[in-house]
Amino acid sequence: MSDDTTTTRTASEEYTEFAAEIADQIESFLLATKEIARGDDPASTLSLLLLEVSQLSLAGGRLGAISDVVPEDRFEPDTGPDADVDELRERLAKLLDPIDAYVEVVDPLEPDRGVIGFRISDDLASIVADLLHGLSHYRDGRTIEALWWWQFSYLSSWGSSCGAVLRALHSLIAHTRLDRERNDASHAEERSLLAEVDT
Repeated sequence: MSDDTTTTRTASEEYTEFAAEIADQIESFLLATKEIARGDDPASTLSLLLLEVSQLSLAGGRLGAISDVVPEDRFEPDTGPDADVDELRERLAKLLDPIDAYVEVVDPLEPDRGVIGFRISDDLASIVADLLHGLSHYRDGRTIEALWWWQFSYLSSWGSSCGAVLRALHSLIAHTRLDRERNDASHAEERSLLAEVDT
């Protein structure tokens, strides 16, 4: 009897520690995204978003790697009204215009389904809404419920959005840096040819 109790308590303690770590990562992402959306440093927007989404992907990977979290209650407790993320979405859309839109394969395992258009600002706002929903459970002391929601929504929603946004941001940064390097190299070659002609 005591062995079973010890085992249960240990599992609960592990969930508590794990949930605290995930909550910290999520709160860090939420604070950083809100700060980026203020637009105080537009030149660093893409780099900062790439960093923050990458960090969030790590938290998601940890949620996906553990076994299914199963709450004791059959029905999810009410967390109140959903978080309003419209202002965040609008700020990000304004900040990212005109590079907000991108396309993504609907399902890499079923490429015949084609591609569909998305917006980075919409995806980030949707991710934030999912994370805040779980955070409401966590802040109300429902640790297992919070973990269940974060894990479920990661697998069904924000995990794929996170990966898509990460690829879009990576592509934007890669084009910005590599295209500039190609142009610089092209200009250098032109200058070299002109110098040879002058000689």
